[in-house]
Amino acid sequence: MKSFDRLDAEPASDPPLSAPGREQPPGPLKRDLIAGLEKGLSVIAAFDQDRPRLTMSEVAALCGLTRAAARRYLITLEHLGFVTSDRKMYALTPRVLRLGQSYMHSARLPRIVQPELHKLAYGMKEASSAGVLDEGDVICIAATTAGRVVSSTLQAGTRVPAYCTANGRVLLSALPQAEVDAWIARQKLAPLTPNTVTTGERLRIEIARARAQGYAAVDQELELGLRTISVPLKSYRGEVLAAMNISVHAARMPLDQMVERCLPALIKIQVELAALL
Repeated sequence: MKSFDRLDAEPASDPPLSAPGREQPPGPLKRDLIAGLEKGLSVIAAFDQDRPRLTMSEVAALCGLTRAAARRYLITLEHLGFVTSDRKMYALTPRVLRLGQSYMHSARLPRIVQPELHKLAYGMKEASSAGVLDEGDVICIAATTAGRVVSSTLQAGTRVPAYCTANGRVLLSALPQAEVDAWIARQKLAPLTPNTVTTGERLRIEIARARAQGYAAVDQELELGLRTISVPLKSYRGEVLAAMNISVHAARMPLDQMVERCLPALIKIQVELAALL
């Protein structure tokens, strides 16, 4: 049986620390990793909005496990209260929210950003959110609607594709071009609306535009009726830590007016936050 099929398995040995003519990959050694924890977290991550309920076989296929290993992980997670089962279908329980709450309550970034978003949103009377890049998505870490619910994605914990969102393009624009090219090559650029950019070359242009301008504006590429403008949130050292946006209903504000009206307010908060991050 392969080592990852055991919950407590750890690789028995590592490859040589160095090899002639070969660069060592970044990251920890295999012997320092707990394979069971990695696989257990991947089982939790397999459930999402499109897959709220999964069979044991589906979990095995999504996580690269044997069916026997998937069964043990699901039994363990159910015993711990993170998963529930009904007629061979499994689903996450609210206890999983503890994992997200641990981040939201302990991480410095959301705690600093949230009050500034609140000030921005209520000053502009528009919805605002902040997010970070996680592989192909942007995860929202803070949000406030200021009484205007323009999208269900504008709440902490939600994930949206990075390629068709203003926060995503701002975060991608902070990466070296080689990393941007590799990232684009890994994505499936699905047409979520008639406005969505779906070619790698056009996406490179939009990311380069965001890099040159210092902001990104996206017009109804994620959802029809949703316009968004975003700027990067930088530390005092100039590192891009997150992105912050304002979102409006397309029927209420044209894109050029949005840039003229919202960008100065975003930049003001951006400057104020740089002293705190």
